[in-house]
Amino acid sequence: MGVSENIMIAVHWFAAFNNRNLEQLLALYDEDAVHYSPKLKQRMPVTNGLVQGKSALRAWWQDSFARLPDLQYEPTSYTANDDRVFMEYIRKVGSEPDMLVAEVLEIKDGVIVASRVYHG
Repeated sequence: MGVSENIMIAVHWFAAFNNRNLEQLLALYDEDAVHYSPKLKQRMPVTNGLVQGKSALRAWWQDSFARLPDLQYEPTSYTANDDRVFMEYIRKVGSEPDMLVAEVLEIKDGVIVASRVYHG
């Protein structure tokens, strides 16, 4: 994959997430993709912040969408190469203060194989 294709994956990722389209979001991931998030570690300590596979991703995002119906991510920048895209965005939800977030999507053969979230 090239840089522009990887950026398009990120653009589709935000559209699917912000529209709560779980199937479109999951379609961007490999069946065995891994995902790390500090929020996941906080909410489900047994995971140590790491989940693997589409069923685990589905459960995590379904829970997030149910708990936080107004959760939105506002992308601010994309930096990509042939293997990954680094996304910066603002997490907006309810009465919580906005949070600066960075996320790296590792991409292989046109799908996300790993993602890691960093909080500012």
